[in-house]
Amino acid sequence: MEQEGREAQISSSGTKRGGWITFPFITGAAAGFTLGGVGWLANLIVFLIQVFNVKSINAAQIYNIANGSTNFFPIIGAIVADSFLGSFAVAAISASISLLGIILITLTVILDPLRPQSCNNGSSLCTPPSNVQYAVLYTGLAMATFGLGGTRFTIATMGANQFDKPKDREIFFNWYFFTFYFASAPQGSPFTSIVRVIVATIQKWKIELSSNIDDYYYKHDGITGTATIPKMSFRFLNRAAFKTEGDVGSDGSIAKPWRICTIQQVEDLKTLIRIFPLWLSGIFLSTPIGVQGSLTILQALTMDRHLGPHFQIPAGSILVLCMISTSVFLAIIDHFLCPMWQKLTRRSPTSLQRIGLGHVLNILSMAISALVEAKRLKIARAHHLQGQPGAIVPMLALWLFPQLVLVGIGEAFHFPGQIALYYQEFPMALRSTSTAMIAMIIGIAYYLSTALIDLVRRVTGWLPNNINNGRLDNVYWLLVVVGVLNLGYYLVCASLYRYQYVEKEEEGSNSGANR
Repeated sequence: MEQEGREAQISSSGTKRGGWITFPFITGAAAGFTLGGVGWLANLIVFLIQVFNVKSINAAQIYNIANGSTNFFPIIGAIVADSFLGSFAVAAISASISLLGIILITLTVILDPLRPQSCNNGSSLCTPPSNVQYAVLYTGLAMATFGLGGTRFTIATMGANQFDKPKDREIFFNWYFFTFYFASAPQGSPFTSIVRVIVATIQKWKIELSSNIDDYYYKHDGITGTATIPKMSFRFLNRAAFKTEGDVGSDGSIAKPWRICTIQQVEDLKTLIRIFPLWLSGIFLSTPIGVQGSLTILQALTMDRHLGPHFQIPAGSILVLCMISTSVFLAIIDHFLCPMWQKLTRRSPTSLQRIGLGHVLNILSMAISALVEAKRLKIARAHHLQGQPGAIVPMLALWLFPQLVLVGIGEAFHFPGQIALYYQEFPMALRSTSTAMIAMIIGIAYYLSTALIDLVRRVTGWLPNNINNGRLDNVYWLLVVVGVLNLGYYLVCASLYRYQYVEKEEEGSNSGANR
């Protein structure tokens, strides 16, 4: 009924926006954001080492922090979109800030006073950047990362709002990016209601709960559209909706907003608590990917990147292979694997199944990385290159391709799976924030990868600035161990998790198809 009401509202308004008619605009804007935003980020390590005279491992750390910020800022953009401006305005403002940051980074290359004097890569005589040069660089990086982060997942929510059917949204999340603004106006801060539930629960902690459902406040919040009965899980939170004297006015409205909440608001918080263990496993899924990405670029800088006599693959562009494999396999999943799965099982693969397969592929990618690095180090020792910083090992960089392809295929499974899971499982009031949660996962993971690399440097000798004299293969084996432990944790969480909103929407979609 709610679905029909929404369709009737759209028809009565006389406007017809959204749907697959907007898809050409999605792909066009996606190309622009990718070229403008990801382009400078992909080449950041090479730029820092070869232009700014930054040591290799330090450059990898800066790269991870920039990546973390790019993925962490979307949660801020989502909060602003939910509470004040809406998704379209946040995306437009963020794109402008990103452009200014990219211009500032470009000036550090064009203007000599904004960068240190050039020198041979790996030389001990290289002049480090001055404080002013670092300040200009970091300002540009901060603006570029903040702007890029504000657009990446806010527009995912804006795009998902174009579709009513869960199946269409799931396909969109495989190809999401920019689209027309539709039904995505700000609704007020959803985080305020979460805090209110916690505060109200604490204030009523000593109150005995009643089994009479009439003792609870049911008035809906204007977003969900329906009242919800209190559930027994996390029952202590139901105190926030328990009515006491003076909580509710004579007209049924809330008189004390920090002492009484609706049952729907209480259940929204419970939903966040239930999904938190899965969210936590996503962090440790993305951490090895962050470490692998930065260290793979350092490997590529020490390998033969020639394809034929006249072309050399830029070291920073080697990670593009991961994006290409993800894009190609997304099409394979949508057009071949999912239909095949549906024919065999008579149901679509769940988000949790997709994420689990991504875990497995990620572990295999780390194992391949360790084997390839062991071979590279063996060749480096055979040619006595351990003591020569910046020396090129006579080994083709093509050896790095399998690990990148595999991690890209893994992302084609777990990345859209996580976005779809959070979007469909989060409360309606937190839909914009839900799609940014995957960005928050990746952001925290990149920060953890920075901490992990720093810990390995302090405790072991595996990561010197001259990786030809290190044991990078041991770092990858460490990531394999982390991945296996995290997979076990994820399987436990997934087996215990029960879908909340996905099943309801699928039932509604199926009933609509049967009419």
